[in-house]
Order: sequence, then C-alpha cells, then structure tokens
Amino acid sequence: MEMIQDVPCLSMTIVAVSICSAEHAQSQKNEKVRCSNHDATHTLVLSLDGKLSEHWATASAGCSKTRLVKELGNQDIVQIACGDQHAMALSRGGKLFTWGQNTHGQLGVGSQTTLIPQPQLVQRLKGISLAQIAAGGAHGAAVSLSGAVYSWGKNDFGQLGLGDTEDRDCPSYIGALEHWKAVFISCGADHTAVLSKEGLVCTFGAGGAGQLGHNSTRNELTPRLVAELWGARVSQVACGRQHTLVYVPSLDKVYLFGCGEEGQLGDERKPNQLIPLPIDLPVNTGKSCRENNTSQNVIEIIAGGNQNVLCKKNKNSCLNGIATLKDEDVDAWISNSSLQHWKSVKKNIELIFSSEACINGSFLEKRDKHFKTSKEVSGVDMSEVQRFYGKIRKKPKVFQEVQKEIEKLLPSLSSSPISPENFRVYLILPFLLQEEDDSSYRSLRLLAHAIMKLQPKDLQTLECLWSNLETSFFKKLVILYQRVSQKNLSQFIMEVRGCQRNLYNLHPHETETLEILQILYQVNSRTGFRVQENNFYVPQVKAFTNVCRLFNVELIALWKLTEYPCIFDMQDKIVIHYTECNALSSLFIDI
Repeated sequence: MEMIQDVPCLSMTIVAVSICSAEHAQSQKNEKVRCSNHDATHTLVLSLDGKLSEHWATASAGCSKTRLVKELGNQDIVQIACGDQHAMALSRGGKLFTWGQNTHGQLGVGSQTTLIPQPQLVQRLKGISLAQIAAGGAHGAAVSLSGAVYSWGKNDFGQLGLGDTEDRDCPSYIGALEHWKAVFISCGADHTAVLSKEGLVCTFGAGGAGQLGHNSTRNELTPRLVAELWGARVSQVACGRQHTLVYVPSLDKVYLFGCGEEGQLGDERKPNQLIPLPIDLPVNTGKSCRENNTSQNVIEIIAGGNQNVLCKKNKNSCLNGIATLKDEDVDAWISNSSLQHWKSVKKNIELIFSSEACINGSFLEKRDKHFKTSKEVSGVDMSEVQRFYGKIRKKPKVFQEVQKEIEKLLPSLSSSPISPENFRVYLILPFLLQEEDDSSYRSLRLLAHAIMKLQPKDLQTLECLWSNLETSFFKKLVILYQRVSQKNLSQFIMEVRGCQRNLYNLHPHETETLEILQILYQVNSRTGFRVQENNFYVPQVKAFTNVCRLFNVELIALWKLTEYPCIFDMQDKIVIHYTECNALSSLFIDI
C-alpha cells in the first residue's frame, strides 16, 4: 500500500508499492528513498544513511510539512513501509517500530489507543530475525529469514491468514504457512499475497474483486495456493488495493488479477479478473522499462492503490536486512582489533550481540535447512556456533566484548516466544559461554533464569529442541550446567562455613541452574540416555552433606537438594536414604 516518487523508468505516474528499497526509490541524485500512503498525503523519506523523516501534503496545493523522526534517530533503519494511515520501520538491529492509526491493532503493539503518533517497538516480534515487512490498508505482516510469516491488525476478510475474522493487536504466527519457505509478502487493502522460495504464490483475505486469483469472489481465511500459476515459477508479487500482480521471468510475463474498474488491468477499464492473465509489457518507448526488447528478468513490478509500475530491474536491487554475522566480518574483528579499528569492531559486536533477533539470524543452517524450523528443528547450525566460539576465544579482547554484550542482553530475553524461531537464542548462547571463568558462569546463571521464566508449553518446546541436538552438543550443554552448579554449591558451602550464609537458604540463581540440569537429565532419559549419568553428578553434594551433619539440620537442607536427584551418585543417594530414615526414627521416638 505504499507509494514512491522520483522513480526513473515509470510506466505510469506516482503509484503505490508494497515495499521500498534504496534502489526502488532513489531520487535522481541517488540520495533518498521515498514511500507514501495511497493518497499521497503522507510520505516516509529514508536517506541512504538510515535517517528517517516524514512528509505531509495538505489539501491546499503547495502546502506541506516535513519532520525528522527523531525518536528513531539512534536507529539504523533499513526498511520502511506505509499502510493507509500507519507506518513501519525496521532497524538494522532487528527492531520493528510502528506508528499512526491503531483502530484495528494495525500497529501490533497491543494497545487500545486509536492513534499513536510516535514510533513504538513491536515487542511481540522481539527475537524474530525479520527479512521483510509489509503494510496493508489496516494490517501489517512480516517474513522472517527462515520463511515464517507473522500478521496483525484488521482481519474482517481473513487477511491475516489465521483462519478467522478477529482482529489482532499483536503479531501472530501463521501456522498454516509453516515450511512454506516464504521469501516475500505483499499486502493490499484487505488481502495478502505470499511468495515462496520455489516461486509459488498463495493469497488470502478479501476476494470480492477476484484479487486472490482463485476464479471466485470468495474470501479466504487461510492461505490458499493460486492454482492457476502452478508450474510457473514466480519471482515477484505485488498487491494493489483490490488487485494483484505477479511476474514470471521464464516467460517474461506479468500476470494480473482482481479489480479492473480503474484501469488497473491495462489502459482500458475492464471487469474484475478472477484468474491470473498476462498483460502486454511496455515496448521501447522513451522512459519505458523494456529497452530494445531485452529478455527476461528486466522488470520490477510495483502495485498499489489503483495503479501499477513496471520499471527496469536494478541488478543491485535487494531488500536491506538486519545485521547478522558473516565470516568476513568476524575475520575482520580478529585481524583489526587494534586500537585504531577497535571502536568500529566494538560497534559491530554491540549491534549483533545486543539483539536477540540478530543472534537468532546469525547461525542458520546452510542449504535452506533452516526453512524447516519447527518445534523439533531449531534451524541452527551448531557447528557454526562452535566454530565462531573457537575463533573469538583466541582473541581475548573480542571474546570479552562478546561476553559483555551477551550478559547485558540476557535479562531482557523474550519470555513469551511467538514461534519456534525465538528459541534459537537458548541453544546458541550456552555455547558462547564455555569458558570456565566468572563471567561465563554469571551469564549461564542469567540464562537459566530466563529459561525458567518460560511458560510450561514453551519450556516443552525448548526441551524438544534439546532432545534433537546432536549428542556431542547435548553432552556439552549438560557439562556446562554441571560446572556452573558445582561452582554455585562450592560457593554456598564456603559461605556457610564462614558463617556468611544461612544453611536453609539457596538463592534462586543456585536452584535455577540445578533445575536446568534436572530437566536436561529428563530429556536425556527420554532419548535413551545418550549421555552417561555421571555427567550430571555434582561432587560438591558430598561436602554439603558433611556440612549438614555438622549443623545437625541435614534433613531440611538435603530436602532442598533432593528435588534434583540427578546431581547425586548412587552412594550419595544411599546416604540420603539412611539420613531420612534416621530422622524419621528419631521423630517417632520423640513422639
């Protein structure tokens, strides 16, 4: 539903687009990107250095006002999108901001306020590695790097693809598109189209004008494949107000379907088109996009409102994305960590490791395996995580900076995951905290605290992902939490002996790491004891039982630890059993 101005090679004048990249909407001086809503009264202007400003055109000709969106001044904005009366901006750090009208929850911020003039962070998508954002009339949508699709806002025609017609004021995961491998999404006034990596198109929402391409005017509440395009590998999709365009490069054809009353389907007014039919592309005519009858892949399609644009495709055209780790960047951190480059290195490390979304998007499995992300498949290449750790630990300065940013991030991890993609961070971070030092132990405790804040159903998802880890990584995870539990109990015993602690009290960070260890033991049990039980034992409990006997309160103290039986070896369990028996005998004698 967005619009662009100052675009070279247009087949029509100002029109609406589904997304704007720097290449789409540069001014002739190659200085800025412009996007506006369908009636051209509101324009977002994104400069090449990531600064964002808003422009309003009033009813009076020549009257307008512009303001810098100062609230996002410290954010490096990489994508923008406009709906009818709301706006969206995605930062390089993986944060999505929205503002404007919120009558139907189209801002996705969970607020009942009907107008929010200043950008708000969409908390529900925190941790999701977004690849692309799109805005419709009064709804919004986003696609992740792994092809998951999220939607929110107005849903009276089913344009959110969630199987009902209830509005959503927070983003929801479209489960029907799991494993669809979505790579692009476009929103019309009340309908939505999604493009898959294989070139398939599905649509949902309002179908009254045939804009869904299903040879009917029926609304669709869940995503439905456009069967008429079966066999044609689509590379682009764009939604107008009540019509849809797709481009098939192998045929060098643009197909349109939907409303034609305003000439959307060509130069003349036509009735609604219910199935995709090709249109004639412009031939070499001055500013036309096809020059000298060049062949395939030369056009870019843009649709919105009641107009369309076909323009020459820039070879460098691509959506700017969020920051993720790349081998060359990591190598640069290590080789350029001198004082001269350190400021830049620190900034890059902070950008990625202060963001849950950037971390989650940084270690994806190769060869598109990450598109299979589910409750059983994490989409994380754990060997890449291990390789990254191996690289940075050789450069203490870099490693310590990464550790520092992780420790700062941990208290703010998402406690209400929206989809399986959120759980990657819980798999990745422990393997970046393998050093046996106070900083890593402290961070592992904070991570344990974050995990134990998860709802039971979410904790079950994490357990499922743990159970599907390769045995070598699962064993390493067990050893990490066994070590930190040892550290905790050693510290506890020292403080008790020094009369600095009450024997009755174990701090939450001490019990939480033990809880993680016990859960890992249960996962290990369910998966056939891949890891030997002695990897769970915590030798310090022997010293702990001695301390308990010394203070003659062994039963109360030991009961606290018997909630985590995996930490005791067989000898310890026998001692505990006899201790409990003796205590009970004494109790009966006293009675």
